[in-house]
Amino acid sequence: MKLSIVMPCYNEKDTLADIVEKVLSLRSDGLEVELLVVDDCSTDGSRELAHEIASRHPEVRVVENERNMGKGASLHEGFKGATGDFVGVQDADLEYDPRDYLKMLDAAERLGCDVVFGSRYLRSDSRRVLRFWHSTMNRFLTFCSNFLSDLELTDMETCYKLFRREVVAEIVPKLKERRFGFEPEVTAHVAKGMKKKGWKVAECAISYRPRTFSEGKKIGIKDGLRSLWCMLKYNLMA
Repeated sequence: MKLSIVMPCYNEKDTLADIVEKVLSLRSDGLEVELLVVDDCSTDGSRELAHEIASRHPEVRVVENERNMGKGASLHEGFKGATGDFVGVQDADLEYDPRDYLKMLDAAERLGCDVVFGSRYLRSDSRRVLRFWHSTMNRFLTFCSNFLSDLELTDMETCYKLFRREVVAEIVPKLKERRFGFEPEVTAHVAKGMKKKGWKVAECAISYRPRTFSEGKKIGIKDGLRSLWCMLKYNLMA
């Protein structure tokens, strides 16, 4: 089985090498791994570091945006070049653990699912305590998304989403959101795929180590408001 990971990257030089190493470590579990690092015009040396890493690892490819376009636009570009049986999303920081993709792939195969969401809020044996307002906002956005899409997710805003390549091929031409509106937009398309094409969707508990805004977190209140607008637009109007 081949797993393609698409990793948008904007000014993540401090964590890029570590997260790439973690992604490539999945090869030890028998997976064929393809990593597409999409640099969004970084100014801190991330692009140069990505090319240096790629020169040593043939599994890594670097895609360069000509200008700063946002996370969503970077994912669109990465998805176009993905060749794996499954395609997943990975931030270039260390908030998420790539080894959780092993659990998500297992869920996809065992349950025969086309899409798997990695949930930060499904209970496992233990979990890291998160900040109340951050978690509350994410749960509120997930509730709104569920209400409009008729899904039953616990974490719509999660970075970790795994798609069969056929699903990616179906969704990518429809994607329009260039920033963090990608999450509600792609969820709306998944919901429509369930109703019209019979796609099967699962959730899987994952680990999460949130960083603060001082450490480089980039999503804010404006992105939350945009997310609400995207839910209305892509579930009811598009």
